[in-house]
This record gives sequence, C-alpha cells and structure tokens, in this order.
Amino acid sequence: LEWGGQFENLEAASSRLLLLVPLALLLIFVMLYTAFGSARMATLIYLNLPLAASGGILALTLRGYPFSISAGVGFIALFGVAVMNGVVLIEALLHRRREGADPRTAAIDAGRQRLRPVLMTALTDIIGFLPMALAASAGAEVQRPLATVVIGGLIGSFFLTLLVLPSLSQWFADRQASPDL
Repeated sequence: LEWGGQFENLEAASSRLLLLVPLALLLIFVMLYTAFGSARMATLIYLNLPLAASGGILALTLRGYPFSISAGVGFIALFGVAVMNGVVLIEALLHRRREGADPRTAAIDAGRQRLRPVLMTALTDIIGFLPMALAASAGAEVQRPLATVVIGGLIGSFFLTLLVLPSLSQWFADRQASPDL
C-alpha cells in the first residue's frame, strides 16, 4: 500500500524536517562555538533556545494549533532570532567582565545596556509576523502556525533572555572562574 497526494507530501516534508531541525541546531552551536571560542559561552547562549521554544509551544497551544511543518519552520526562524538576542546580551556582559566588573554587576549592566536592542528586535519581528498570524485569506492555514510560533517565542524569549541569561551567566561565573566570563 502506498499513499500519495497531500499525505505523501506531508510525510516527505516531515522526514526532511526531522533532519533539518537537528542540523540547524547543530550548526547554531558550531557557529556560537566558533564565534566565542568557548563551549561554555556557546552553551550559555544556546540555553536561550529552550526558553524561546517554550513561548512558541505555549502560543501554539493557546491558539489551538497542532505542531505542523509550518510551525517547525517557525521554530527554526525563532531559534535564529533568539540566538542573535543572546549573542547581543552576552557580548555586552563579556565586555563588562573584561573591564573588570564582577559577574553580578556585569549581568545587570548588560541587561540594562541591551534592553533596547533586544526589545526592538522582538517588536519589529512581532509586528512583521502579526499580519501572517491574523491572516484569513487563502494559504493562511500555513502562515498562521509559523507566525504564531515566532510571535509567542519572541515574547517569551524577550523576557527570559533579559532575566534568565544574565542569572545563568552569574551561575557559570560562580561555578568556575574563567577569563571569558
């Protein structure tokens, strides 16, 4: 028995997504490691991904959408933005640490300094995806889950990036003295 049509396309897309999502996550980690030269720093920024994903999952649940191919693509886009926001914050934190600030002061200062850039990134992306999330025209059933994931994930990621990442950076610094934290 062999299925065809839309079901066949769904199965093919699902199998590609099962390969592409882990590959995208691996490439993100490799790029972070390359950029910072530290597995600890790459891991710290990488911890922003589950925080962003939780917002996307919550948004899908609240809107009553199942996980779909377009939602999976939305998660990939969300992860890219979440990593960028994490890099922006951690770069400011590392800069303050190199200036001699203690971990707590560096975390607070980095959060204050990077509040506006992280907020503007989140707001511009949310505003850009809002028409897709509210669309009712032909093809909207594909657009809405993707936009919902990105919007929900960015809202969650915004707050968690500015609260959790600085706190975790202090924990990383307290656990192991390091020149890069």
